[in-house]
Amino acid sequence: MADTESLGTGTTTDRGSEGSRGRGRTTIADNVVAAIAGIAIRETDGVHSIGRGASKALGAVTGRMSGSSGSSAAGRAVKVEVGEKQAAIDVDVKVEYGTTIHELADLIRTHVTDAVETMTGLEVVEINIVVFDVHIPGDDDDDSDDSDDQGGSRSGGSSPRVQ
Repeated sequence: MADTESLGTGTTTDRGSEGSRGRGRTTIADNVVAAIAGIAIRETDGVHSIGRGASKALGAVTGRMSGSSGSSAAGRAVKVEVGEKQAAIDVDVKVEYGTTIHELADLIRTHVTDAVETMTGLEVVEINIVVFDVHIPGDDDDDSDDSDDQGGSRSGGSSPRVQ
């Protein structure tokens, strides 16, 4: 396991090999851990998408403006807490209809743990998964479904609750 030192938005890792001591530091930013986890989640069969309406929309717009790949959007949809030697991860997912959700959650945890631990040397101690929706095949109106339950007024009126 990696010896690490918390640096706010990243983690400094010293892999512990005698030849590398004193030759410098490697800093892994929190958003890198989030991107690794997001990619591992997206590559899991049964996951339709990650992130809810607002984070998905922000990721799509930012990705188009910067010309970046989907990995940056994946990183924004995954929340991570990185300590000195460990990481905890929170993610919201939309699953494909017919998927056994508890088995999918176990598979997501396995894929994310393997990817993050292999690539960063951090121990993944917790992965919290919120399944917020089910994708039904043939339902081509994904964007409107996500935005309906995400924003606006929840009191039923047409005026905003806060200003």
